[in-house]
Amino acid sequence: MAEEQRKIAFICSKGNLDMAYPALVMGWAALGNGIDVTIFFTFWGMDMINKARVDHLEIPPVGNASMKMNLMGVPGYVGIPQFLGAFPGMTPIATALMNDKMKKLGVPTVREYLEMMADAGANMYACKLSVDMFGLKKEDFIDGVKDIVTASDFMDMTEGAQIIFI
Repeated sequence: MAEEQRKIAFICSKGNLDMAYPALVMGWAALGNGIDVTIFFTFWGMDMINKARVDHLEIPPVGNASMKMNLMGVPGYVGIPQFLGAFPGMTPIATALMNDKMKKLGVPTVREYLEMMADAGANMYACKLSVDMFGLKKEDFIDGVKDIVTASDFMDMTEGAQIIFI
C-alpha cells in the first residue's frame, strides 16, 4: 500500500514581523522534509504577500507583553513595559532591532523566504473575502501567490492536512 503524502497548511492572519516568521520557518522545514505545504493569507496576514507591504512589516511592542529586549540584542533580561510601547518611535526601534538580529543570524527576509518557498513548491493563496474587503487584486501580490481563493476552496484543497492558524 502506498504511503499517503503528508500535508500541512498554515493560515496567516497577522502581518506583524514577529507573526510572519513562524509559518515561514515551519513551512520551509516542512518542504525540506518532503511535506506538501499550503499557506492561506487572510486579513492582515496578506501584508506578507502584498508587494507594497512585504518589505515594511513591523513589530509593534504595544500589546506584545512577551517582548524581551535581550532577545533583540539589548543586554539583560528586560521586558518592555507596555506603556513605553506607545511612545513615538518604539515600533521602528523594535522593528530595526529584530531585523538586525535576524540578519546577523542569517535568517532570510520575509520576501526571500516567500520566494524560496514558492520555488520549492509551496502553494500560496490569498483569501478572497480579505482581498475584496481591502480592495486588492492579484497584481498587488508578490510572485508565487498562485491565486485568490475562498475559505471553502482552501478547506477543499487542504483536506487531510494538519492546519495551523497563526
